[in-house]
Amino acid sequence: MSEISVLVPSYNHARFIDRTLRSIFAQTAGIKKLLVIDDGSNDGSAAIIEKVLKDCPFEAELVARENRGLCATLNEGLAKTDGEFFAYLGSDDLWLPTFVEEQTSLLESRPDAVLAFGHAFVIDEDEMIIDRTDNWSDFADGNMLPSLLRGDIFSSPSVVYRRSPVEKYSWNENSVLEDYELYLNLCAEGEFALNEKLLCAWRLHGSNTSDNFPAMLREHLAAQDRVAERLGIERSDLGRIQRELKFKGVLDYLRGGYKKEAWQLFRENRSGSRSAGDTLKTLLRLITPQPLFQWNRSRRRRNAMDKYGRLKLG
Repeated sequence: MSEISVLVPSYNHARFIDRTLRSIFAQTAGIKKLLVIDDGSNDGSAAIIEKVLKDCPFEAELVARENRGLCATLNEGLAKTDGEFFAYLGSDDLWLPTFVEEQTSLLESRPDAVLAFGHAFVIDEDEMIIDRTDNWSDFADGNMLPSLLRGDIFSSPSVVYRRSPVEKYSWNENSVLEDYELYLNLCAEGEFALNEKLLCAWRLHGSNTSDNFPAMLREHLAAQDRVAERLGIERSDLGRIQRELKFKGVLDYLRGGYKKEAWQLFRENRSGSRSAGDTLKTLLRLITPQPLFQWNRSRRRRNAMDKYGRLKLG
């Protein structure tokens, strides 16, 4: 079995960090080292981490320091660990027990793959399953670039990286999104290996960056601009890709409550619609009263909780 090191970048998740760490301790495959970097938390996270790491069954280290941001923390964690594979788990997310075993085995069977990834359960603060990412989109196995350019992003808890390609690029510390630009760059290095099983959980709560849809769209566009030449994307093709991405962003803006901005995106990027049906569907969403839209979203979450229940790690 190849060696893997794991990083937990911790920031103000005192409520969740115990469960996150213990989901790593419970992995069925061996881990070479667990490194936890507390990025200037002010909620007592570091003291909890120090206590919990005493129960870690393999080598573990805590680095507690001032805040430098997530991408800087990821680069520091990559530099301070070794092993053929590398993974990180957010301090509010969870792995199911066979995650490391299955994802590293997949990479060992796919020597041309730069990472293994998959779908995730979406959980709330109390670990009730409120959705699954495979209900949102289908991911391609192998060439993920077309999906990534459309803005279809898989959740970071599902990923195990082959270290050497990541070291070639690392994380852009000027980016507000930690992974998107790296994913685009890695498309030039090899395949993305899809595991169809759901082996992790992404926790959705009030402070998630992923609910700031305008910031996400701006960074998606900026990252595409930065890497287009490296990936061999012509500027004319990039313009079409970005119009489609902006049109797709209309529904994301509506989910986040940015209705005025959603209307503007719709008016300016109708040429990015892939069909008349998509245009009509988006227009119907735009004219739906926001309270009705939010009610339907809450209803779907309640139905998911009734269907799936609470996440079970064992």
